[in-house]
Amino acid sequence: MTGALSGAGEEGSAAELPVSAAASGERSIAAGRSIRQAISGDGSVGMYAETALALPAEAYVLPAAAPEGVVNLPDDTTLFVGRERELARLDEAFTVSGGVVVQAVHGLGGIGKSTLAAHWAAGGVRSYNPVWWITAETPSDLEAGLADLAVALQPVLRDLLSREALRERAVQWLAAHEQWLLVLDNVSDPAHVKPLFGRAPRGRFLITTRRASGWHGIAEPLSLDVLPLPEAVRLFGRIHQAGQDDEVGVLCAELGCLPLAVEQAAAYCAEAGISAGRYRELLAAYPEELFAQSAEGTDRARTVARVWRVSLDRLADTPLAGRILGIIAWWAPDGIPRAYLDGLGSPIEVTEALRRLAAHSLVKLHDDATISVHRLVQAVARAESGGGHVAAAVLERNAPRRQGIDQELMWLAHMEALAGHADPVADTMDEAWLFNLGGHRYGSDRAQRAIELHERASVATERAQGPYGWATLLMRRNLARSHGYAGDHEHAVDLLEENLADYVRTFGPDHHRSFDARTELAKEVMKAGRVADARALAEQNAERAEEVLGEEHRTALEARAVWTDVSTQLALEGESVPAAEVACTIEELMAKAARTEGEDSDIFDKFHRQLATVREAAGDIPGAEALLEENIARRSRVYGATAWTTMLTRTTFVTFVWKQAADPDRARELAVALIADWKRLLGDGPYVRQLQQDFAALLDPPGV
Repeated sequence: MTGALSGAGEEGSAAELPVSAAASGERSIAAGRSIRQAISGDGSVGMYAETALALPAEAYVLPAAAPEGVVNLPDDTTLFVGRERELARLDEAFTVSGGVVVQAVHGLGGIGKSTLAAHWAAGGVRSYNPVWWITAETPSDLEAGLADLAVALQPVLRDLLSREALRERAVQWLAAHEQWLLVLDNVSDPAHVKPLFGRAPRGRFLITTRRASGWHGIAEPLSLDVLPLPEAVRLFGRIHQAGQDDEVGVLCAELGCLPLAVEQAAAYCAEAGISAGRYRELLAAYPEELFAQSAEGTDRARTVARVWRVSLDRLADTPLAGRILGIIAWWAPDGIPRAYLDGLGSPIEVTEALRRLAAHSLVKLHDDATISVHRLVQAVARAESGGGHVAAAVLERNAPRRQGIDQELMWLAHMEALAGHADPVADTMDEAWLFNLGGHRYGSDRAQRAIELHERASVATERAQGPYGWATLLMRRNLARSHGYAGDHEHAVDLLEENLADYVRTFGPDHHRSFDARTELAKEVMKAGRVADARALAEQNAERAEEVLGEEHRTALEARAVWTDVSTQLALEGESVPAAEVACTIEELMAKAARTEGEDSDIFDKFHRQLATVREAAGDIPGAEALLEENIARRSRVYGATAWTTMLTRTTFVTFVWKQAADPDRARELAVALIADWKRLLGDGPYVRQLQQDFAALLDPPGV
């Protein structure tokens, strides 16, 4: 490639360059002035065109101050109610002078974070300028919001600079000024906004976020909870003024006083022309559909289901988090022991899943190693997961064994929640075993509820295993027992006789399950008052079981325990059965139980407790007292000091010391400690009040 230039030496100026140029040689190029025109040897012409952009003078300097009244906030904050404590916290935080101030309002989606921020910011328009709202869910959202702020500060730049340049200009202005407020709404990751805080060292930032963690060293977090019930009712009335019937409070409570859910329900009721009570009925029947509905004219993305879908989608890379949420959705919303989740993954996997759920405000983790979750999060998760069978199996596996009353009551609360959520028609063996165990836990304390649970377990088991499966017969036997706990002993006897016939027909007369069925029948015959019949049946059953299975087989020991129980009862009533003879038999049985089952077994414990009773029947009060003390000590060690069986034995012991041992001073001391422990476990409820009444003469004797 060659070219020729004339009239210019090495030191010639640009003004001296020729206006035109000629190329020589095929395909060669000649360059004209500033290379604006190129001509090839074959006559092709290339043109270069340049457009000059003249920026106004103000583009080169930052404005000294913002135009008056630069405000960008959501239009409607009229639905705001309450939150006095949180507003006061924000007022106090933003009065700090010097340095950047960043407050991060965090909480569950729909809990009212944005509404709180908008309301507080609207009250600050006289103190700050600009007051600028940016939806900052992603870095690009933040960049766009800052670019819009730059335009608001200098409208002339609207079409002159790129978005990146506008964003940088806004940041530079913020860095150089103070007395402004930026509200960054719905921040998904603290890392997205942290660089901005470093560049604006005198700024005021108010953040809303679902992220409960990750703000250390970045912002001061402010946790937002649901509304108190009266304020939730007031919010409902703001939207549906004609809807203030008696059911509004009940509905708001069922919605967990979550502001978004209350708003959604009120708007739907107003538009559909239905009452709060009717909405409750629809909610119970169609929760998934109702949580996804919105009234006309409202933001369809702001429904309960869709708001939480965003959080759930962010957990897709931690599948165990979604699985755990789908399980605890079937339990009570509060007091979920973290230990219940052991085994769903490795310890680190479970911990990480819970951390992520808590970080996105879908659950709360408490210092007492329990978890809580909003009931509407549960409702949405139930509708999506369908994990009720797994939740039942996990809960059954975690039934408290040898734990305190408080743990038992907590477990029963979760069992009852699952029973209420699950459709009985869809019950599988997972639910059957759970409800069977729940019926056992209630026993005589809530006998009618035990009957209902055992009936439900029986129906589910028969559906799964047929009318004569071993589990079906077991469930029927337990159902009969619960009728006995309710005091309907004759009906229980009838059911147990039918059940025994089914056992014998299915397994034969000498199968261990058939012996167990006779043992259960003998117990109930005794409770029905037919003591002689019970003793004859128990003795016949025990002798045959010992012959077939051996004297130290557990089934044989259980059968003999009924015989000793009946004999002890007869001795207490002064019948012809010698107490000393019964005591000798019980001691022999205790030795057998210790050898085969161990001294920590329930069968050994049963014989030990019987021996104390028969010593009392024989008039050996010191011996009976010593045995009862031993029994309390062992039950405290084996089952726990606050287990039902331990506490009930302590209650019996107070009466024994008071009445049989005639030692009111010691009994009074024991009673005071006992009642304090019962109150700590159960609160000041009916059982504690009845106990105080029973011991009133002991605690406040006449003349004292």
